Formats: sequence, structure tokens, C-alpha cells
Amino acid sequence: MKNEVSKKEPKYVAFSTQKGGAGKTTLTVLVASYLHYVKDFNVAIVDCDYPQHSIAEMRERDFKMVEQDEYYKGMAYEQFTRMGGKKAYPVIESSTEKALSDADTLCEQGEYDFVFFDLPGTMNNRDLVLALASMDYIIAPIAADRVVMESTLNYMIVVRDNIVNTGKSNIKAIRLLWNLVDGREKSELYEVYEGVIKELGFIALNTFIPDSKRFRKEQSVNHKALFRSTLFPADKSLVKGSNIDALTDELLELING
Repeated sequence: MKNEVSKKEPKYVAFSTQKGGAGKTTLTVLVASYLHYVKDFNVAIVDCDYPQHSIAEMRERDFKMVEQDEYYKGMAYEQFTRMGGKKAYPVIESSTEKALSDADTLCEQGEYDFVFFDLPGTMNNRDLVLALASMDYIIAPIAADRVVMESTLNYMIVVRDNIVNTGKSNIKAIRLLWNLVDGREKSELYEVYEGVIKELGFIALNTFIPDSKRFRKEQSVNHKALFRSTLFPADKSLVKGSNIDALTDELLELING
């Protein structure tokens, strides 16, 4: 059964950090696809990560694979039928300058529960600051690495002090998300970092995302189980142990307050 979220006002969400390779694009796709195809919310993605536009490119690859491969074509048809004719969510290739106007246009054309934004991480860009200020929720992926931690925490301090604390933003909450967690690492390291996070006044989500090769899995000619796709949810066999389901549920709890 779908969780209740107001239909009138879509929630703007961004997995955002200035550190490349932090997993924000992968997390955006995984959570968006889980919400849209499993939880039956209406989702859209605005891909502003110029010049690579990784999510828009992923959508093109996904469409091409479905068009050219009978196995995936059958999967798409079965999903379309099972979901009562529900289409794939839109992925809009945009920029920080056009992000908000593109989102406005999207929302005029259809009803969305969530609009995800894949934003670049350069804070010296006025358009990025405006886009971040328009988010309802910002999730910053972090890893137990000194460089990643320093970069992400500095980024979040700027967001909080220069955007949230002005009182002129739409931001309801900013949260940190442990990503690329190595199960073999000593928990003491995480405890030290958790202490730093708490001292700075930030909150980390309870869910953590393990470091796993599955996060790099896309469609393959071998018809292996899918994980990262804009047209299908992650395969149930791969969701187990990935914590994507738990992350999605925790985000819904946060949003539903």
C-alpha cells in the first residue's frame, strides 16, 4: 500500500555533495526507481549534473537495451501490465540554471510525489545555491574517509550556514547518509566520525549503504538480475542486503514526519 504524501506539492529531494564518486547519482536512481516501481509513488528526475548527465545517459542506455533485447522487452511489458499501465518516470536533462523552471514545467504537466535533482557540487555557483535552497530534503552521502568526510562536512556547513539559517529556503531537513560501508571495518572508526557529526550539529540517517559491486550493476546482455536501472526497480535478490528498501522507508518516515 502506498504511503500517504500530499499530491498537491511534490517534495524536492537531492542527494548532494561536492565530492565526486560519493554515490549520489547511483543513490538517486536506486531510490527513485524503488519509490516509483515498488512503492507506486509518482517520481521524476531532473538531471543537472553537466556535462556528464549520467542519469539521462543511463535512461538512453536502458531504453536502447529494452528496444533491442526481447528479454528486457518482455520484462518491461510485464511490469507495465502489472502496474496498470504506469509509465517509466521522466528523466529531464537540465542544468543548474534551468533546474527549477524545468521542474515547474514537469509538475504543470503531471502530478508527482517526488522530484529528485542530481546536482553538481560546486558551491560557487549562484544557480546551484538557489536550487539547493528550493529543495525540501538534502541527503549528503559520506564515507569513512578523512578527505570525503572533510569535504562533505564543509559542504554541509556552507549549506546550513548560508542557506538554511537564512530562513529563506524551503529546506525541511538535511541528513548525512553512510555510504560505501565496509562491513569488515572496525566500528570504532564510525563511532569517532559519528561524534564529529554530532558535535557539528548534523544528523546521520540510521540506514547505511554497504560497499558492494552490485551498486555498479546495470542491464547486461547476459540477462543477469538488474540493480541500477531507470526503467526497473532493483531486483529483489539484489535489494536484500543493499539496504535500499530500508533507506527508502527511512526517507519516507522523515518526509511524512
